[in-house]
Amino acid sequence: MRAADTGQLALVRESFPDRPAFGAAVSRAILLRVAAGELPSTMRLHRTGRVLAFGRRDAAADGFGAAVRAAREVGFQPIVRLAGGQAALYHEGTIALSAAIPDPRPAARTHARFERLAGTCAAALRSLGVDARVGEVPGEYCPGAWSVNAAGRSKLVGIGQRIISGGAHLGVVIVVRDSALVREALVPVYEALGLAWDPATAGSVEDELGRIDLDSVEEAILAELERDAPAPVEARLDPDTLELAAGLEAEHLP
Repeated sequence: MRAADTGQLALVRESFPDRPAFGAAVSRAILLRVAAGELPSTMRLHRTGRVLAFGRRDAAADGFGAAVRAAREVGFQPIVRLAGGQAALYHEGTIALSAAIPDPRPAARTHARFERLAGTCAAALRSLGVDARVGEVPGEYCPGAWSVNAAGRSKLVGIGQRIISGGAHLGVVIVVRDSALVREALVPVYEALGLAWDPATAGSVEDELGRIDLDSVEEAILAELERDAPAPVEARLDPDTLELAAGLEAEHLP
């Protein structure tokens, strides 16, 4: 049955910090069901454990096996993520955000979706006092034109996108604190993959503002989302989505 298109955004907060590949599979299952018209537009806003999320290009690289071992050696669980790009990282001081959106012509609006979500993240961080700007910092990890940075110096937010027939998925990582942990983990992983980057470009919201909690950043993001759209409605993952995700989980293991 096709879900009614009410323009309302469902907000899911359930997380799986001890089962990161399943968490990635949940986002993929949501995308598939949204694109099929079985679920409304859905956003996940959640916390993770220590996860090294490789892109599919990383998984095809000669150094992938060494990179996976390097991730495990520094205490991060490796997965293959849904969206594109290079290796990115989540830990207890980051916020994971993803959105699955139905669209009969998803490729035609790729730029617009990036622009809107990057703008939302930058505006939310500015509301907290960060000089947040949209754009790639030279030498940043997992580089992208729609990264959100602090004063053009350090990357705070990464955004990736995947499109399928009938819908699109955007995945976001916001580094709230512990940027040193990002650098510590990514240095050996990027070395194994043969990727050049400048560790000094890896920043956090805390680096800019001093001590701040994840709840404050989440609240700022939700407030910004509600400026031009109805407030998201809290939702739970349904059994069909969880069952589909269980069948996809193995594909997100390295």
